Amino acid sequence: MTQTVGQKRDAGDEGVRAAKPRAAKRPQPKLPGRQDWSSWPHYQAADAGFRGYWYPVMFADQVGERPMRVTLLGEDIFVIRDGDRVRGMANRCPHRGVPLSYGNKQFPGTISCVYHGWTFDLETGDLKAVITDGPQSPICGKVTQPIYHVEERLGMVWIFVGDGEEPPSIDEQLPEELVDNAAVLGARIQPREGNWRFACENGYDEGHAKYLHRTALWRLFKAMPVWNTTRIVKRGRWIYRVQEEQFWEADFPGLGRWTGLRWWRIKPPKNTSNIGNTAAHRETNPVIAAQEFPGFASVSMPGVLRIVYPTFIHYEFYVPVDADNHLYVGVMASFAKGIKTLPFYAKYLGSIRWLFHGQFSGQDKWMVEVTDAPPEKLYRPDDALLQWRKLAEDVTEDRIDALAERGIAVPDPSA
Repeated sequence: MTQTVGQKRDAGDEGVRAAKPRAAKRPQPKLPGRQDWSSWPHYQAADAGFRGYWYPVMFADQVGERPMRVTLLGEDIFVIRDGDRVRGMANRCPHRGVPLSYGNKQFPGTISCVYHGWTFDLETGDLKAVITDGPQSPICGKVTQPIYHVEERLGMVWIFVGDGEEPPSIDEQLPEELVDNAAVLGARIQPREGNWRFACENGYDEGHAKYLHRTALWRLFKAMPVWNTTRIVKRGRWIYRVQEEQFWEADFPGLGRWTGLRWWRIKPPKNTSNIGNTAAHRETNPVIAAQEFPGFASVSMPGVLRIVYPTFIHYEFYVPVDADNHLYVGVMASFAKGIKTLPFYAKYLGSIRWLFHGQFSGQDKWMVEVTDAPPEKLYRPDDALLQWRKLAEDVTEDRIDALAERGIAVPDPSA
């Protein structure tokens, strides 16, 4: 009898055995956790950001008479200074698709494409001339290039990306205390890899600072709690993380003790505070105290984080470039006045810029780059993330309804 290679024949076998029936296919086990973000369809669809908001894209003193290219929410834009204003326009010339940012000003108040001299009015987007077709070019008056609303605030250039609606005042989107009070600012703008949602969720995340940042030089002399209990409070357009209890040491069954205390660190306070994530001995600045913030960490649309300390407030704006990249805009604001501003300048330039906006924030940068979610299995402290996603979903639904009443249709991913 011929024997197939690899087949073993038992003594006494006669002929070829009948093949064994194939076992029924086992049902695949149900994967734990959330496999997608379909509970929040607008949030899931916003991989390149939410439309209908102002976004900071660069420092104002970087913008001059030469066009500068920007990618925002996946859209190719250029900005240029025109007199006392900064203008924004779609970067693709409608003639042959050459970037207008390669061009320059041949006439005041205009931009001319480097290829054939198509010349657009920077304020209206109207095609005013085609240099290579003469003064009477018949295409003039028939082409309008999309323009973007641009404002300058806090020493930065902000661009509004919407769906055809007129933008709200930028002051309605800025943190209220920055609109109503003079402040000294220290800021950093850095291109980063990773989706903007990962960056925002990292900023508002409840648990990571206690563990990831325990090695940061910024926290070297400050004790960090092992864990704490928190509740989420909504006030106006912000949701706040309110600390109720802080635990500086904990015994883990069968493992041992984990502590956030060290002999070289400042002894933590006995009472839980919501000005500063671990409280401080410093007197709270009157402007900060007047806000009566219910929690030290808060977030609002379209991805603005606010962390309140006794003598300054730290803000982070997560600006979507596209689905895989974002701008990190970190702003530290002191509300001191007069000669009292000098210590902040010295502290920011001497330590905060490289300790906080550098090494400390660099740890967050690393985590955002390597995050891969969903799928995800969330735990108790992630209620902060769930509440942020719910806020984003609710606010977006309200915006879509408001635009529909004005006759502006926006695709609804939940439909």
